[in-house]
Amino acid sequence: MSLAWNHAAPDNWFDSWGVMFDLDKTLRELGHQYELETRSIRVAVRPSYLDDQSDPDDDRYVWSYTVTIENRGREPVQLLSRYWTIVDSQGRVQEVRGPGVVGAQPVIGPGESFQYTAGCPLETASGTMSGRYQMMSASGESFEAEIPAFLLESPYERRQIH
Repeated sequence: MSLAWNHAAPDNWFDSWGVMFDLDKTLRELGHQYELETRSIRVAVRPSYLDDQSDPDDDRYVWSYTVTIENRGREPVQLLSRYWTIVDSQGRVQEVRGPGVVGAQPVIGPGESFQYTAGCPLETASGTMSGRYQMMSASGESFEAEIPAFLLESPYERRQIH
């Protein structure tokens, strides 16, 4: 098999690269959605780096994350509390516990969902978050709904390929 160079490349091939870079930036801004379902409770998280609230020169990197909690079960559930594990790129761990989310302990009916957005600052250009919600079913059963582990990535992250 032989490969041939296409000498008829358009004069504006640099413009094509520009479009590709713009698409890459848009995809980074949209972020990736992470999903996990536990006991008919689907938790989806979409993190987003907040360039306008970050200051890399001062080791301040900030992300928002939007969480959607969907009840795919047959009875209402209430979110009672949250537990998060946050790990920065240097391995430093923070644990966050508290009642509800963003000041609420929502009751989510069958087929319904609850969505909220919160933020996370770090002193490094990347990290991870994971956790769980303590839930209570309408019949009084207590259980945990897992939050999928997700990446906090910024354009300032230094990546190494081994």
